[in-house]
Amino acid sequence: MTAAQCFGEQRFGGGPWFFRVGMASRSGPRASGTDGSDFQHRERVAAHYQMSVALKSEIRKLNMAHMALWALVVAQVLVSHLNLVSHRVVASPYQWEYPYLLSILPTAVSFAALPRNNVGYLVVSMIGAGLLCVGPIVYGSLEMFPVAQQLWRHGKAYRFIFGFSAVSVLYLLLVVAIQVHGWHIYYSKKLLDAWFATTQDKKKK
Repeated sequence: MTAAQCFGEQRFGGGPWFFRVGMASRSGPRASGTDGSDFQHRERVAAHYQMSVALKSEIRKLNMAHMALWALVVAQVLVSHLNLVSHRVVASPYQWEYPYLLSILPTAVSFAALPRNNVGYLVVSMIGAGLLCVGPIVYGSLEMFPVAQQLWRHGKAYRFIFGFSAVSVLYLLLVVAIQVHGWHIYYSKKLLDAWFATTQDKKKK
C-alpha cells in the first residue's frame, strides 16, 4: 500500500478522491433542463415573484389609506346635504370634493387587479387614479387657494369643520391624498414592470 493510499488519497485519473468527486459532480451528466441557464432563469423568476408580492402589499396598504380619506370626504358631503348638523359645525363641501367621490372606482379596480395579476385592470386603475384622484386634488388646491391666502394674511375663516378652519383641514387631507395617490401610481408602475419582466423571462425560456 502506498503513502497516498494510507492517507485516503486514492487517485482516480490524477487527483485525490475528494477532488475527483467534486469534479465529477460538475462535469458529470446532468438531468435535462437543469443547466446553468435554467438555474439563472429560476432565480430571476423568484426575484420577480418576491418583488411582485412586496409591491402588492404596498399597493393594498395605499388602497386602504385612500378608502379612509375617501370616507372622510363622503362623510362631509352626506352630513352637509342631509342637514345632519348645522353648516356652522360642518361646512358645505367645496366643488372639488364631488368629483373626488369617483376616486373609489380606480381603487376598486386596483383591488380586483392584484389577485390574478390582471395587467389590463392595473393599467385602468393607474389611468383612473390620474384622472379621478390626482385631477380633483389639483383642482381643489387651486379652488381653495384664495381662501387659504385670506386665512394666512388676515386670519379670517368662514367655513369650519368641528371648530377648525375647513380650508386648513381639507388642505391637510389634500397633502396626504396626493402622497397616497402618487405612491400608488409609482408602485403600480413598478408592479407592471415586474409582471412584464416575468413574462419576458418565460418567453425566453
